[in-house]
Amino acid sequence: MKKLFLLTLFIGLAAITFAQRKVVCCSNPSATQQFAMLASSPQFKMSHKNPLPFRFQSSIGQTITYKTSDGKQASAFFMKAKKPTNNYLLVIHEWWGLNDYVKKESEKLYNALGNVNIIDLDLYDGKVATTREDAGKFMQAVNDDRARAIVNGAIAYAGPAARIATIGWCFGGGWSLQTSLLAGKKAVACVMYYGMPEQDVNKLKTLNTDVLGNFANKDQWINPKVVAKFEADMKAAGKKVYLHQYDADHGFANPSNPIYNSEATKDAYANTLTFLKARLK
Repeated sequence: MKKLFLLTLFIGLAAITFAQRKVVCCSNPSATQQFAMLASSPQFKMSHKNPLPFRFQSSIGQTITYKTSDGKQASAFFMKAKKPTNNYLLVIHEWWGLNDYVKKESEKLYNALGNVNIIDLDLYDGKVATTREDAGKFMQAVNDDRARAIVNGAIAYAGPAARIATIGWCFGGGWSLQTSLLAGKKAVACVMYYGMPEQDVNKLKTLNTDVLGNFANKDQWINPKVVAKFEADMKAAGKKVYLHQYDADHGFANPSNPIYNSEATKDAYANTLTFLKARLK
């Protein structure tokens, strides 16, 4: 009887192990899906304090809608350049959604960069979180196909002659890189703030631009090991990545976050401007 029990237990454990390996080996989640999975981690949620209430009314931007490749529509926040130009900066929000903090940062970039069109993408289709619980739900609910349709729609809106730079933070940091990949030969610059890197070297080989990465050494998720692998993968793909790693934590550039690091933010922003200005001439 004891032998039969042990045999049954062994078979059960073997079946569970096989199933787990099958999920890991065969589901092969994308970089964006891997980051979205972090929302199920209580520790990841707790690391994001609820944002402080904030209102911003832009005197430059306006909400626009455009068609997406899945037959639907998407909305975005658009700041039109003062003079006609093919230079565009596509901005991708944090896990909170396209809130007023993002719009304010975009207007700051608009004024600093000079003559450039800026499109703040909305990968949440209008949903904005004010609590980390909702932010986690919204991030997990993002469908990769829909998100790519929103991105591709914005690229099409920019036009066939567009020169596209991208920037994003956290959730948007990973999607900044994905947006540059989707932009193909139109891509001229990519800035990532503590976002999940693409781990497929073959995909990175198709990247048409250099990448600037602003990362945090205290980040428990996009940690120095992840960043080092990204650097190695970019080298293997024959692409350039300029890394700036700070003695700060995930989300250090968000002023609504209690772990906001002003010194790291100031340096990262200065490097970002230099990088973008050189490529959006």
